[in-house]
Amino acid sequence: MARNKPFGRKIRLVKMVKRNRRVPGWVMMKTNRKFTTHSHRRNWRRNKMKV
Repeated sequence: MARNKPFGRKIRLVKMVKRNRRVPGWVMMKTNRKFTTHSHRRNWRRNKMKV
């Protein structure tokens, strides 16, 4: 990817980084471990994103 990125693309990449985190522990406790996985999780090798 280019070193100098357009601002819109950079914002979308930051959103993808924020989205790629695990479910917080307090959410698991609050929902009795009903939500243990995140539906938006992505691995950099397996799943490519549309940016």
